[in-house]
Amino acid sequence: MRPKTEPEIEAMRQGGHQLAVILKTLSEEVAPGVSGKDISAHAMELVKKAGLQPVLLGYEGFPDIMCISVNDAVVHGIPSKTSFKQGDVVKLDLTVGHKGLVVDSALTVVAGDAEIPKDVQRLLDGTKKSLEAGIAAIHGEGTAIGDIASAIQDVLEKNGLGVVRDLVGHGVGYGVHEGLEVPNYGHAGTGRKLVAGATIAIEPMATLGDWRVNLLRDNWTVVSRDHSLTAHFEHTVLVTEAGSEILTV
Repeated sequence: MRPKTEPEIEAMRQGGHQLAVILKTLSEEVAPGVSGKDISAHAMELVKKAGLQPVLLGYEGFPDIMCISVNDAVVHGIPSKTSFKQGDVVKLDLTVGHKGLVVDSALTVVAGDAEIPKDVQRLLDGTKKSLEAGIAAIHGEGTAIGDIASAIQDVLEKNGLGVVRDLVGHGVGYGVHEGLEVPNYGHAGTGRKLVAGATIAIEPMATLGDWRVNLLRDNWTVVSRDHSLTAHFEHTVLVTEAGSEILTV
């Protein structure tokens, strides 16, 4: 994976900030009675208004601008006209282009204003903390992929969550997926060493049950095999000489 130049990093930084603002706006609109199609339609408006490119639309045939995955759906859910219900666990995953560079981010929210069950809160908090731990494990150039993977796995397992193994993070920037894979489980010190200027999407995915997943007949939506609730958080991260920088904030 070729390191990004300073102008390319700045483009990703600008695009990443705009993406973060859009995702926050969309997350606040998730509520009972609102549908995934409502959210994705507004996403299209916001992306166009920001001058960004909806790079996921049509990517390998994907039919919408973003992925919206509900309850047992982990990732790659196609936005539907079905309204969210109180307590639905909703994953919003948006990928955009800016000045020819791609940034990717995701978050998980619960629809409605009722008190969130403890297990669901543990799922969300544990998955988000595992993302933070994975990013914190990047100590700069020379960081091994296994350092990130091990840090994520440790937090997820300490929170009693299933660590999805069939889906991984990835290199991002010149395209939606660059050649590098970033698993959410592994051993510290193993795997490819990262160089300064590398940009990667770190995205832990977890379940409240077993880690195994199935692909639905739409050939996109990935669900937990035991239909347990799932969560997904993601940031695009720059590897620096001595650490890292989150680009999607």
